[in-house]
Amino acid sequence: MDWLGKLEQIEALEDATFDAALVQEMERHAARAQARPLRFSSPTFKEYETSELSGCGKNSFPAFSITAGECALNCDHCQKKILEPMIPATKPEMLDQKVRDLIMLQGLRGFLLSGGSNRKNEINYDRFYPVIEGLKRDFPHLQIAIHTALLDDAAAKRMESAGVDSAMMDVIGAQETIEQVYKLDRPVEDFESTLAALCSTSMSVVPHIVLGLHYGQMLGEANAFDICARHDIDSLVLVVIMPFYAKPGTFATPDAHDVGRMFLESRARMGDKKVLLGCARPAGMHKRITDAYAVMAGLDGIAFAADGAVAVAEMAGRSFAQEHSCCSIKTGMGEPGSGVGADSRVKACAA
Repeated sequence: MDWLGKLEQIEALEDATFDAALVQEMERHAARAQARPLRFSSPTFKEYETSELSGCGKNSFPAFSITAGECALNCDHCQKKILEPMIPATKPEMLDQKVRDLIMLQGLRGFLLSGGSNRKNEINYDRFYPVIEGLKRDFPHLQIAIHTALLDDAAAKRMESAGVDSAMMDVIGAQETIEQVYKLDRPVEDFESTLAALCSTSMSVVPHIVLGLHYGQMLGEANAFDICARHDIDSLVLVVIMPFYAKPGTFATPDAHDVGRMFLESRARMGDKKVLLGCARPAGMHKRITDAYAVMAGLDGIAFAADGAVAVAEMAGRSFAQEHSCCSIKTGMGEPGSGVGADSRVKACAA
């Protein structure tokens, strides 16, 4: 039985409609996907559970915002809402105390540091670097990821020197999107130069691309893939625009099949580099279909995977494991196996 027929037998996908030609194309590249272990990531900054995977009760990898819910850009696609679930840490001493408390009380293994940017799409983390240095000195195991926004070589070096492990940034491949969605007067080249600056450091560099960022249309994604492919990144994270966050009436929800085609395109253009599906994407059946395409296309990881994703991985012959951390950071919680049972979930949560 071919993949399309097997998909119809997965209970969580019984009401889903797939593009037959797209599924067949993915099946033709099955060997490529099967050679890549799959990681299901479940960061602890929100509640999560499916019939196949469980979340972690510990706050082992939270996200902090140094601006709380504020952002000067207030882009059309986000409206600052992405910052809302993050833990406010607007002063260095707040971050230091909260992290130390979580280490002692909940076994914190790492965290994401983020925040809203200024009108130049920059975030000034300099006053927080002494805190990061102290935390890394006292807790060498702690893994720290950071959203960099745009920066230059000197800023990237300061970030590296503080002890940041993983650096994340958005890569935009269309000038129209930068100007119209971000309301930002910066060229596409500034995004690539930021990526180059980060890749000149020892940090793990994990760029993000928002599929459908141009008001729900695919515009510039292929160029963004090529930008990322030109640099020595650790992995690429793809997310899908969510009209729920957007300025009302401005964004369409990208077709899930178009998203699936972008997954195949990214896999082809990125060569052997890791490609992950991050937290943000439309919910409901759209998410179930999207996640199934991500598995079949050979993406290397999925955050907060939908019901059915594990069954699709088993159908496609892919080994997989679950980790309770941000998909963008290496946690060393074990090698993917043939499946994720209750024992491995407990082990991951208790680590």
